[in-house]
Amino acid sequence: MQQSPEFKFDIVIVGGGMVGASLACALAESGLRIALVDAQPYGQEIQIPKDFDARVSAITEASRQFFVSLDVWDAIAAARCCAYTDMEVWEADGTGRIHFAAADIHARSLGHIIENSIILGALHQRLRSHKAVELIAPTKLAAMRESVPENCTYLELDDGRTLSARLVVAADGANSKVRELAGFETREWDYQHHAIVTTVKTEKPHKRAAIQRFMDKGVLAFLPLEGAGADAQHFCSIVWSVLPEYAQELMAQEDDDFAVSLQAAIESQLGRVEHVDRRFSFPLRQRHAKRYVQQGIALMGDAAHSIHPLAGQGVNLGFLDAMALADVISLAHARGDDIADARILRRYQRRRIGHNLGMMGMMEGFKHLYADQPLPVRWLRNFGMSNLNNTVTLKNLVMRAAMGIE
Repeated sequence: MQQSPEFKFDIVIVGGGMVGASLACALAESGLRIALVDAQPYGQEIQIPKDFDARVSAITEASRQFFVSLDVWDAIAAARCCAYTDMEVWEADGTGRIHFAAADIHARSLGHIIENSIILGALHQRLRSHKAVELIAPTKLAAMRESVPENCTYLELDDGRTLSARLVVAADGANSKVRELAGFETREWDYQHHAIVTTVKTEKPHKRAAIQRFMDKGVLAFLPLEGAGADAQHFCSIVWSVLPEYAQELMAQEDDDFAVSLQAAIESQLGRVEHVDRRFSFPLRQRHAKRYVQQGIALMGDAAHSIHPLAGQGVNLGFLDAMALADVISLAHARGDDIADARILRRYQRRRIGHNLGMMGMMEGFKHLYADQPLPVRWLRNFGMSNLNNTVTLKNLVMRAAMGIE
């Protein structure tokens, strides 16, 4: 690979999704020259599709505040999002039930359900106003080589271009090409579950409440969406995590039959499921890099860690990564330190790796706790859930932690 002066950057972020784009926004005014590389073309402005995007995220208050600091929240809120004020969680065939309410902690909401395409559109729209960030797409990373004498890394793209960067940031997802080429080791294990996602219309309004039911076969969540007109509160995004063989059975069903299965699984909490959009299914696998950084390279988001969607924390962990990495890079640059130095980058790793591992461990524990268990274990689960619901102080702490504000 030959160096091309035309394509010299301080930072190349590989992966222009929500997490990578948020980091680019956070560093756009740092004085560093940044490239954001992605396989998909970048949109010119936010596009609000007629139908809901099947991919949504439950955005915490901490992530919302991050969007405010990036000056993208107003555009997101003006497009389409649903603030949810309550969350009901219960166990199948049991008495355990927890109700979380934003009013109990004097908050306006517990979070926001937002389509990924709207978040991404707002971030890309904001980046187009920053001359320090070059958007490079559609193209993929083909090869990568470190140049010690020049203190940089060369990245060869599949369109024939070559970039050089002092620091490469991997934000290219769970199957990260950067992580693979740089030789980062990971710990991986299969959850033995597949997730089914789609959008549904229900007979009863959701009243801005998220609902979640734990079952022996998996976990089902209905996440409220904000439509328009008289049916504004009759749409939900569903995430149904089930055993692989049951996922195949559900995916093979006709829409009407799937709606019946879905309605039964959520115990008709929102009445009849009247319509089901196209369904998508994918295997769930937990993955965690043993380290997030090395000289000249940092991993973030799903490239560093992927987690069960049980608590909706995956992308929020990625945004926390972006906040921490932006802080470390900005401070190092302001001090005149080498932003690619492994000793500098390890400050980011120390801030994030423990928190991410803790959340992953918690989700793994929940997954095993709510697997098919003997009757005494079920009784303990119900008792614990009911006890938490009645312990106001502890329940409020759980809410604040889930919102990322404590």
